[in-house]
Amino acid sequence: MFRLGSIGFARFGAPLILCAAVLVLSWPVADATAREASPSAKRPASVAKGKVKAKTAKRARPAVSRNGAVAGGSPVRHARTVDAPRPSLGHAIGLHAVGDPLSLRSAVALVVDRDTGEILIDKNSQAVLPIASISKLMTAMVVLDARLPLAEMLAISEDDVDTERNTRSRLGTGTRLSRGELLQLALMSSENRAAHALGRHYPGGMPAFVEQMNRKAREIDMTSTRFVEPTGLSSNNVSSARDLATLVRKASNYPLIREYSTASGLTVDTGYRTVSYRNTNRLVGNPDWEIELQKTGYISEAGNCVVMQTRIDNRPVVIVLLDAQARVARIGDAQRIRQWLERAPRTDDGIGVGAHKVSAQQRAAQPSRDS
Repeated sequence: MFRLGSIGFARFGAPLILCAAVLVLSWPVADATAREASPSAKRPASVAKGKVKAKTAKRARPAVSRNGAVAGGSPVRHARTVDAPRPSLGHAIGLHAVGDPLSLRSAVALVVDRDTGEILIDKNSQAVLPIASISKLMTAMVVLDARLPLAEMLAISEDDVDTERNTRSRLGTGTRLSRGELLQLALMSSENRAAHALGRHYPGGMPAFVEQMNRKAREIDMTSTRFVEPTGLSSNNVSSARDLATLVRKASNYPLIREYSTASGLTVDTGYRTVSYRNTNRLVGNPDWEIELQKTGYISEAGNCVVMQTRIDNRPVVIVLLDAQARVARIGDAQRIRQWLERAPRTDDGIGVGAHKVSAQQRAAQPSRDS
């Protein structure tokens, strides 16, 4: 096992984390599009079809000569401003400065033996960060615990439309789907309107649902976790890798969560058209992987995240990767972890049979990084 992350707290203490969190969370959220959301957007009223074109056609453009001068004026300067990408919270507090023997691109990594709880890889696992759509695992647990009828038809309403980040959805208002379909879309494709509708149709409404999310977190000893809504679009949904490993292990006890989160796709009838969805995790369906449960997530404050329960070298493990810079980076990190676990020798050192250790040779021969 290797442990890393003391730098994340010894070097960057709680005051700095708090200041960085305030800085990151105060950024305008308009630029922080949640890429895990399904494609297709609802047009704002101000840009309804046909209006933009008409307004553009009315604009009179000044005559510009070959040398770039406006007729009767000075040369035109074509200034182009490009907004620099905003760092995630993990970047802001320096978690990416912590190195590791596997050259992982995720700021946080944790690998745990599913059966024994033994920690095999630990990098910044106690850092509390936004968790994006990984929140939907708790959403699913709360829905299933309530034993609400999965065949009941629920309607998507204006209340389910994301007005914080303006993420897109192919579930238009008025769409009616069963609770089971909404649950699968939330887990498999990170459908935000589906997850929000599940919370809204909970007995007592959204306040009762969020309260139950937090109560459930306390019940299963997720001591560093807080939820404010069911989708993960809010950066105030926070947790640590340690807590998320617990969440994955508990969620794996629900057969429907295992089934829905690892489904390759689902086609639904929205009442207007037939829409096909696919899994957001490209490792699902890969014959080299035996994934029993998974959930991806992304918002700008959280970076690219993924949690999985899988079997590697016939060993059940939970993998938590938070705050990677790109989707392919989190997949590359998962591949590196798998290769290391498959190559690492197994020993009986008195701690437990099968404990993996990082040798000096393995440290020197680091796997190549994805481009």
